[in-house]
Amino acid sequence: MPYTVDFDTVSTTGLESSPVADALAGLRANEARYFKNKYDHVFTVEPADAARPIIDRVHRILEEERGIVIASRPLEATEFQVENIRWSYVFYENGLSINVLYTVDEGGKRAVGFKLSDGMEVPAELASFKFARQKSKLAGTIRGSYFVIKNEY
Repeated sequence: MPYTVDFDTVSTTGLESSPVADALAGLRANEARYFKNKYDHVFTVEPADAARPIIDRVHRILEEERGIVIASRPLEATEFQVENIRWSYVFYENGLSINVLYTVDEGGKRAVGFKLSDGMEVPAELASFKFARQKSKLAGTIRGSYFVIKNEY
């Protein structure tokens, strides 16, 4: 069942098994606030078992573009389109959030973004990336990185 993420009252609903559940919930709420403010889009997620096609697509892009296989268990995912951009998000048990920004128009921006919840270690499979820090009232310190998608998906 889809869950609407509330950024006014941060909840760990669906993320309880994460050792950094509070920080991951803050990270998820931070994303919800961004999409509400920028696109007037309500951010909803669904449990991983109901979102298998989304997770499979994100994992395929990671594997084919960079040979990355995420070791952590996915907890939730979502996919939606705002304006001409298709967004896919997967939230993992270890506190990682991965998003795929895929502009539908030919020649548009296409990238994979990684965000690490406050308090989590950089996963071994992402050790080659450099992470920038960003402060968030909802999520504490978020560390983020990305790479540009080169192929069509």
